[in-house]
Amino acid sequence: MNIADLYSIFQSCSEVTTDSRNCKQNALFIALKGVSYNGNAYAEMALSKGCSYVIVDDKEFYKKENEHYIWSENSLKTLQELANYHRKHFSIPLLGITGTNGKTTTKELIAAVLSTHFSVLYTEGNLNNHIGVPLTLLRLKENHEFAIIEMGASHPGDIEELVNIAEPTCGIITNIGKAHIEGFGSIEGVKKTKEELYTYLSTQKDSLVYKNADDNVLLELSTNKEFKQFTYGASSDCDITGRIQSMTPFVRFEWKRQNENTFHSIQTQLIGSYNLPNLLAAVSLGTYFKISTEKINQAIAGYLPENNRSQLKKTQNNTLIIDAYNANPSSMQASLINFTTLPDSNKVVILGEMRELGDISRKEHTQLIDTLKKNTFDNIYLVGKTFLCLDTNISRYGTVEELIEELRNKPLQGKTILIKGSRGVQLEKVIPLL
Repeated sequence: MNIADLYSIFQSCSEVTTDSRNCKQNALFIALKGVSYNGNAYAEMALSKGCSYVIVDDKEFYKKENEHYIWSENSLKTLQELANYHRKHFSIPLLGITGTNGKTTTKELIAAVLSTHFSVLYTEGNLNNHIGVPLTLLRLKENHEFAIIEMGASHPGDIEELVNIAEPTCGIITNIGKAHIEGFGSIEGVKKTKEELYTYLSTQKDSLVYKNADDNVLLELSTNKEFKQFTYGASSDCDITGRIQSMTPFVRFEWKRQNENTFHSIQTQLIGSYNLPNLLAAVSLGTYFKISTEKINQAIAGYLPENNRSQLKKTQNNTLIIDAYNANPSSMQASLINFTTLPDSNKVVILGEMRELGDISRKEHTQLIDTLKKNTFDNIYLVGKTFLCLDTNISRYGTVEELIEELRNKPLQGKTILIKGSRGVQLEKVIPLL
């Protein structure tokens, strides 16, 4: 079936799904394959649950005589091609966001600001890969006036693949740090892959990049690129200038437009000075699209982080700073630096190992322990097999379950506790005990 005919079928359906557990009436089910699953096996179930059509790429499960089955040589490629074909029907601004740290928070802050004036489609949760991006694009409707697409990467070429599907008109690289080194091979591999967003935009007419002017790596990558730039940072030369006012522990910051004399102050519900560039990115988008200062400030002040990202939680026993969605060397160092600057006493650190670092894993975890030794904490708990291999007298646990058992026997009380680690460590499991 050619893409135009498939698009007509898509338009007749209520939505696209790749999950047979989530099949709404009149949906289009696209069967995908993974290392440990074959979505083709659930095609018949998807139809029984109310899907109008299923796309399959495994002949064992293809029923040629059934008009509700659509054959594809590669269902994933079909999903991506359909998403790109659909995206081409929209001339709205589409912002692509990538980066090592902060891209999800930046996406949500920008969405909060732009939604005060526009109908905005933006990536839900962490659906930022080669499957999530096309699924997000296929949610575009005629009423949408702006789209924000988060783009994740763990291997060279990932961003190039995603920008060719989404075709952004503008973009942000939040920052570039040490993450997924196992997949990228080196920090240079990370830089080259993130740069693919800039490279794509430099080939597009009237494209625009929102850039943190304080980041020397981004300055390097944006040099000699053919796109307009809207900058934010500490310098008064930036389009948006901003600075931290206080952290108690929530960030209060102030900002102003270039050539303005008056700063505008915002009390946020975010923890961590490392969030300032994310906040200024949201201000930049709001300013560029002529949203009023009042609406920008209200949207940012009202944003409440979720999903264990820069969250503050007060329990009956302790104050928790929860940043346990993910971790890499740059984000871990930033969180620890921020934690040490807080005025609270009786500080405790619970850290999970940093995964997917490849050959630099041992070195980076050793440096993390060295950083911990330079500070004074009431207790330090390290979770993950990587820590067990290192020579240190800091308390270490192979799994989060082992730490849970320790905390049951020796509960913490009256502490301010930082919780941070890679998602796979599942540190959020300790929260009920704190």
